[in-house]
Amino acid sequence: MMAVMLLSGLLYFNTVSADPGAPVAVALVPYVLVVVVASVVVQVMLAMAAPREANSAADERERLVADRAGRWSGTVLAVGVVLAGGAYLWMPNGNMLFHHAMFALIAAQLADYAGQVYLLRRTV
Repeated sequence: MMAVMLLSGLLYFNTVSADPGAPVAVALVPYVLVVVVASVVVQVMLAMAAPREANSAADERERLVADRAGRWSGTVLAVGVVLAGGAYLWMPNGNMLFHHAMFALIAAQLADYAGQVYLLRRTV
């Protein structure tokens, strides 16, 4: 899922950087479609690869790791949104404010996945 988010985030960034003045939907619609389709495909592949684990609940360690990584990603999101607001004060463009907030969301999700990978590997 981290690879899906990274590749779709790069697609979004490429679309926005090609034409920053384009309507928001020009970048958002393809991004959402790619994320949804790729996520479904990856989840199906993972469930087929390990069917027993697909329906199992997270254990105590996995819940703690997810909570800690979620706190880290919340910090990334907060910093990103504050920076987006600062960029808006410097360059008052509503479309770019939206794109900066989307980049903050993407970065926060990447931080969540990276934090989970780091914490799970560290505790093993």
